[in-house]
Amino acid sequence: MNYITLRDGRKFIFDSTKVMGIINATPDSFYYGSRVNDVEIALDKAKGMIEEGAEILDIGGESTRPGSDPVSEEEEIKRVVPVIEAIRKFNKDILISVDTYRARTAEYAIKAGADIVNDISAMTFDNDMVNVVKRFNVPIILMHIKGTPKNMQNNPHYDDVVKEVYDFLKERIEFSIENGISKDKIIVDPGIGFGKLYEHNIELIKNIEVFKQLGCSVLLAHSRKSSIGIALGNLPPEERLEGTIAISCYAALKGVDLVRVHDVKENKRAIKMIEVLK
Repeated sequence: MNYITLRDGRKFIFDSTKVMGIINATPDSFYYGSRVNDVEIALDKAKGMIEEGAEILDIGGESTRPGSDPVSEEEEIKRVVPVIEAIRKFNKDILISVDTYRARTAEYAIKAGADIVNDISAMTFDNDMVNVVKRFNVPIILMHIKGTPKNMQNNPHYDDVVKEVYDFLKERIEFSIENGISKDKIIVDPGIGFGKLYEHNIELIKNIEVFKQLGCSVLLAHSRKSSIGIALGNLPPEERLEGTIAISCYAALKGVDLVRVHDVKENKRAIKMIEVLK
């Protein structure tokens, strides 16, 4: 049974597939239903997700959809910190992760009450990220990406996508351990949609259990992504809920520790039913 150790020493145990709810403090994330542009709206969304059973809330201040341009560090901090502060004031216990690849944003977010750093670059975009994670003793989500959000979908190529993503994550785990971050602080994410074509994403999802061999908790972040739309006949993000739930159920059957989704209640209930049947 996997677990992560929080900075206060508490263990968060993955005794079933847990649900992370997405809150994007951005005007341009690919799915409009996840966007919030006001602290009160974000807090209301967080309250709803907590009520629906989310175990972790993931707060982001920059869209990393394909082709997106980065925002300034100051703008990202201005977007995420007030939201984290408001959620933490409302609820002392809910786990909060900050979706950022910038060390300074991570530091401000942790000081505001974030428990986990969710870095799409696996600490490769900002060399100081590893120092922040170590200094504050927080868990880190290491995600695979090929390129940057701006160029990652420009004809990405793999000879063996599962092996190459696995090897990348293995190297990042080793890097983390060498820099004083223990395995019980690490979650790995194969990075669905980040520098990968449809067939790459499907292959990674089909073989998601392979990543458990890395010895860390495994996150699958597939919610409403384009591969679901393609598989279901080119449906837009607004019509990809059922496909998302199907993958969440598959992930639960494969023993994935955590799924990151826009729709907490629907995915939570489906996973709960799968757990009963298992």
